[in-house]
Amino acid sequence: MAQAIWKGAISFGMVTIPIKVYSATEEKDISFRQVHVADGGRIRYKRICSIDGEEVPYSDIGKGYEMADGRMIVLEPDDFADLPLSSKKVIDVLEFVPADQVDPLYLGKSYYLAADGGPGGKPYVLLRDALEGSDLYALVKVALRSRESLALLRTHENVLVLQVMLWPDEVRDASFAAPDEDIEIRKQEKAMAESYIDTLRGEFDPDQYHDEYRQALEQVVEAKAAGVPLPESEEEEPEGAEVVDLVAALRASVEAAKARRAGGGSSSEEPAKKSAPAKKAAAKKAAPAKKAAAKKAPAKKTAAKKATKKSA
Repeated sequence: MAQAIWKGAISFGMVTIPIKVYSATEEKDISFRQVHVADGGRIRYKRICSIDGEEVPYSDIGKGYEMADGRMIVLEPDDFADLPLSSKKVIDVLEFVPADQVDPLYLGKSYYLAADGGPGGKPYVLLRDALEGSDLYALVKVALRSRESLALLRTHENVLVLQVMLWPDEVRDASFAAPDEDIEIRKQEKAMAESYIDTLRGEFDPDQYHDEYRQALEQVVEAKAAGVPLPESEEEEPEGAEVVDLVAALRASVEAAKARRAGGGSSSEEPAKKSAPAKKAAAKKAAPAKKAAAKKAPAKKTAAKKATKKSA
């Protein structure tokens, strides 16, 4: 069983719910070591003090805050323990907010909440069931891992989940990434884009997708360990032709997606390998766009000019 990382209580009006907090997620990846390429020896680092030049044991390492004038303020464990925060041991419910108003950009790590002891079971179930029957999240404050955060309380598979959030000043302004406002989209282009979206509409089922990069990397590691040839790459190079006619390209995408789904394949797999009819349909529909983008034959140059004038 996982180990609780925090113990405290949810303050729900006049009701107190004792709980334990557990990490709800874990990242799975292949762990690498830094090594000397010549002989595979591990690269190790020493913690050296910049003042006396001596190596410092981990037990003597603390936290310091550097002031603007260069002074280093060393903080002791008691300094953190004595912070006047009610959220250190209590998850305060601030208000209940509509779920559809919470931008996923604010969401961070998730934690499972478990009732701590018998008496906490009934109020835990009461809050869980009340949230389950609404379209609301409980907005709370909590202090976890040496920082206070906003968070959401919601339900997942009969369990209360604490979803830590970023503060508003931690979300960067997005205006720099916005495209130029003078870009115009034709009705036909938007209609075809919406048609493609509708073709790939489905129920959210993350179990049908897999980390293919990690699987491929594991095969490479196993092959090198066994001294056998590395597995050949099945990745197809993307075509570099410029798309001039968006409607034609999107129409080809819709036809390919329909053919792929008709064949019983999921959208997580490569369309080119799933369905030969989809590949042929895409090739036929995308042919005008490819001809317009090609620059070899004079006839193709003329077609490109015409296509450019039309799109303008």
